[in-house]
Amino acid sequence: MKNWINRNKTNVVSVGDVLVGGNNPISIQSMTNTNTEDSSSTINQINELEAAGADIVRVSVPTKDAAASFKKIKPQVNVPLVADIHFDYKLALEVADTADCLRINPGNIGKEEKIIEVINAAKDNGIPIRVGVNAGSLEKDLQKKYGEPNADALVESALRHVEILDKFNFNDYKLSLKASNIEMTVEAYRKISKLINQPLHLGITEAGSYRSGTVKSSIGIGMLLSEGIGDTIRISLASDPVDEVKVGWDILKSLNIRSRGVKIVACPSCSRQNFNVIEVVNELESRLEDISDDIEVAIIGCYVNGPGESKAADVGLTGATPANLLYVNGSPSKKIKNADLVNMLEDEVRNQISMKNDKNIIARSTNG
Repeated sequence: MKNWINRNKTNVVSVGDVLVGGNNPISIQSMTNTNTEDSSSTINQINELEAAGADIVRVSVPTKDAAASFKKIKPQVNVPLVADIHFDYKLALEVADTADCLRINPGNIGKEEKIIEVINAAKDNGIPIRVGVNAGSLEKDLQKKYGEPNADALVESALRHVEILDKFNFNDYKLSLKASNIEMTVEAYRKISKLINQPLHLGITEAGSYRSGTVKSSIGIGMLLSEGIGDTIRISLASDPVDEVKVGWDILKSLNIRSRGVKIVACPSCSRQNFNVIEVVNELESRLEDISDDIEVAIIGCYVNGPGESKAADVGLTGATPANLLYVNGSPSKKIKNADLVNMLEDEVRNQISMKNDKNIIARSTNG
């Protein structure tokens, strides 16, 4: 399906081998919640995030020992790493030769001379900076000026640092302007997107628990992405960081921006269902977590919308009596009984992926 979003054309920065901005894919980020000084646990979590589909991972560097650990961690992982720096600019200098990007917070990084040192370190090592503005940690004078955080305060904080970056001819940066309030966040990004052409990192910060945070992030980030605003996203959840990556992918898949893994179309179920839709969907989704190939599966409990949705999917199941009907690539394939549903659906999904991969291999060898 053709993408319907007219995306803003921003400049491009490189975070390791991931290009952010321009026409490049909107990347998905998450952040480790392990103790960075525990390098083994942090490496394991980074690998889990990469396996879930994270393009970029951010790691906190709050101490000198954490900086030393970060430098040991980086060579042992594949995904680009952003060093998250607050308060102590010297920590940014410590890891600039290792990190793929430096994140600094305007509200606590300090005076201009400190920022200049971070800029020079980024220049010397050929890495970008993310200026991360947060409503909860605005500069004290902006808190006094505006009374309470709002979109204009976020934008003013960001522009102060843009001015410093521009003054020292540093264009290799991206911005974020986050709040836990959806309206404030959306308004701030809308305003800044009209003032600069740098890539924007989207997020609703401190969004909340898995359920409420997912809803808030989907609304806020979805609004901005649908308007063409945003080049990389992070879903901030009080949950397993892997959940952040999964939700990020679900948002991009829902907007038809990017696709990865199994996309399940399923009815909410009603008394017309001929099998337990909810149980089948949950079990199938769990079994197919390992798949990263694009494939669409429709699971519809009855014959009202079943045939139409099943024909449009790669693999579809329509509930019917006395047996349910399995569709493959738009055509009826076979009838299956309720007891065999999940096993046969899983087998067919994996079979279709295998066939597609075989065709791609043959095509590449023929063209080569």
